[in-house]
Amino acid sequence: MYAVVTSGGKQYKVEEGETLRVEKITGKVGSSITFDQVLMISDGSDVSIGQPVLSDAVVEGHIVEQGRANKIIVFKYKRRKRYRRKQGHRQQYTAIKIDSIKAKGIKARKKAEPDGEAKKPVAEKVKPAEKKAAAETKPAEAPKTAAKPKEAKKPVAKAAPAKKAAPRKVAAKKPAAKKAAPKKATAAKAAPKKAAAKKPATKPKEKS
Repeated sequence: MYAVVTSGGKQYKVEEGETLRVEKITGKVGSSITFDQVLMISDGSDVSIGQPVLSDAVVEGHIVEQGRANKIIVFKYKRRKRYRRKQGHRQQYTAIKIDSIKAKGIKARKKAEPDGEAKKPVAEKVKPAEKKAAAETKPAEAPKTAAKPKEAKKPVAKAAPAKKAAPRKVAAKKPAAKKAAPKKATAAKAAPKKAAAKKPATKPKEKS
């Protein structure tokens, strides 16, 4: 089960028993802290999301430490201006251990046991007296009916090997009929008939 809370303008995902660092909160070590701005809660199967916060959810914890983080160097420099500034800074923080996550309709689930510690189911032991009784009952059973003599198997006639289908003869392709050659132009066109020679006209006989 986990929740998302807001503190110091930041959001944190928290779980029961977890220790986290937040921005400095005034208080002595050991004093209780309550986060009432809970954005979301989930128990693994059900999820409740606030709009923006859940009114019926609270995360409780207590202060474990008030301290300062590691030092960082803040260095400022401007070229050709003879300007250099060096400064150190250590951010203050508060370490809080989460004790409980409370919300209506969501119950805290028990932590599942690791696989290595899970107990194996113990097989039921059969008493020796029961074993003897079971052994005695077996011969008392009625003898099985005599098995019928097996009929002699008739020799199975071997199937004649299937004849291979004769390959089909591929019909020889007939040569394509040659195109009829274009008829030669009919005998040279009839020569133009010669004009019949004109007979010279006979001169009229002169009268005597």
